[in-house]
Amino acid sequence: MPNFLQLQKISKIFNPGKETEVFGLTNINLEIAKGEFVVLSGPSGSGKTTLLNIIGGLDAPSNGEVQLDGLILTGLKEKALARERRDHIGFVFQAYNLIPVLTARENIQYIMKLQKKGGAECDARVLEVTTKLGIDTLLDKLPNQMSGGQQQRVAVARAVASRPQLILADEPTANLDSKTAEELMDMMLQLNEDEGVTVLLSSHDPLVISKAKRHIVLKDGEILKDEIVA
Repeated sequence: MPNFLQLQKISKIFNPGKETEVFGLTNINLEIAKGEFVVLSGPSGSGKTTLLNIIGGLDAPSNGEVQLDGLILTGLKEKALARERRDHIGFVFQAYNLIPVLTARENIQYIMKLQKKGGAECDARVLEVTTKLGIDTLLDKLPNQMSGGQQQRVAVARAVASRPQLILADEPTANLDSKTAEELMDMMLQLNEDEGVTVLLSSHDPLVISKAKRHIVLKDGEILKDEIVA
């Protein structure tokens, strides 16, 4: 398969030139093909979140280049980078990050509305995704009326509804019990297979790691291991 996501010599230095200088990432080279389901693992401070933030354009590397589907993201002006994030990347965060004053339906539609999608198209896509995720009965509820697991499913629905090419998920099961976490992972695997979306998750949860099709281990900001899981 052709490489869809390419990272070349990515490094991240925090507080450069100061006594508190820290190397968050060092010379990361990584290629991911379209449709892969990849889990990044490693201890706290290994660079997992930093790497996801750089791939998603939420942070800039100190050195190196990120290329997504042939477009070099590194160095893009903020407006162009925001447009790429909106149209091509879906984010799932540990803390859900739902907008508290919007219903589940409105949260899921949010990115599609920014993309100027029509109301009928948005409604149809919301129903399609939430039915797959088993949350179609929650559409009129606010986040504070849902459990943590339900909020995280809504967050996943929001991430995939706009049909991104890449989903980045940072510790998506961290606040969930083991049963809900397994259900969430199985749903993300199903979405990966049904929609062909490339998924890159970070986690130190053995359950999440066990679901990986490709497992990359980070330690001290470097890739320690990269293996395809049979």
